[in-house]
Order: sequence, then structure tokens, then C-alpha cells
Amino acid sequence: MRDMLRMIVVLSVLCGLSGFALSYLKMITAPRIEEQVLANVQGPAIKRVFPYAENDPIGERKRFEADGRAFMIFPVRSGGALVGVALEHSSKGYGGDVNIMVGFNLKDDTLAGIGATTLKETPGLGMRIAEPAFTGQFSGQKTPVQLSAGGGVIDGVSGATISSAGAVGAVNNAAAVYVRLKKDILAAWAK
Repeated sequence: MRDMLRMIVVLSVLCGLSGFALSYLKMITAPRIEEQVLANVQGPAIKRVFPYAENDPIGERKRFEADGRAFMIFPVRSGGALVGVALEHSSKGYGGDVNIMVGFNLKDDTLAGIGATTLKETPGLGMRIAEPAFTGQFSGQKTPVQLSAGGGVIDGVSGATISSAGAVGAVNNAAAVYVRLKKDILAAWAK
């Protein structure tokens, strides 16, 4: 009985130390991971959406709250003026969540464009939603957008209906957040 009690205590201490070590490791690596995601995933997507940006949207980003969730908003300047913002949102695709960086023109609230950030769609089929032939259709569109199969103007990727619908859903989710936060966004960068 005494050996069993000692084994339980030793295992409990080991589990506690392991849990502490893992949580500490996560805490010290989280900023580096966020930096890598910004530089290698979100940054290139923002550059595809706003190739004319004269500022560093990643460096000027701000966090906003909407619907109990935090969103990172990336401002875009041209000629010194704030002309657009980008934010990332997701929706369900065929292989999981489809994350899309969505750019909005502040002047007329149209889409500046979209860029896929992370997705796990079928290679050669669903992954085609990240190609310019699909993403280029969103530029200049008013929200909400809809696939042509549902009466909209966005042509889905042939054979990848669920992936296409996921991308459109992510764009519409981002548009809802943009509408909700627009006043706060303008106030944040008016200073």
C-alpha cells in the first residue's frame, strides 16, 4: 500500500512539473509564433490585397473586440491617408476552416480583394480558391457576396463547391465584423 501511495505521489509531481513546463514553453514561444504568422502568412496576404500600401500594415495593426472575439485590424495608407483596412476571418471548407484575409476600401466600403492565409483543402482542387482566378473576382464587389450558383457574381471553383462556399462565407463573416467595427476603426487611426 505504501509503495502504491509513493507511486501516486511521484506520478502526480511528474505530471504537475510536465504541465508547468509545457505551459511555460507555450507562454515564452507565443510571441515568436505570432511574429512568424504575421510575417509569413498574413503579411503576404495583405500585400496581395493591397499592393499599393505605402505603410507597414503589420506594424500599425491594432486589436479590436467584436462578438466576444479579438480581431487584428491592419490599416492601409496611400498618399498619407487611411484608404483601407484588412482583417482575417474564417468559415468551414471541405478540409476544415478556410481563413481569408479580406481587404475593405474605406471610401465606398467595397472589397479591395482577398487573400487565402491558411486552409487545408484538397490539393489541386479546393486549394484553387487561393489562386488569382478565384480571388480576383472579389475586388470591387459590395458585400455580402454570393456564389453564382446562388444568384451572386462569384464563380466557384469547379469541383470545389464546399471550398468556394467556405471562402465566400469567410468574406461575409469579415464584412459583418468590418461593418460592426468601422466607427471604432476610423476613430482609432484618426488620432
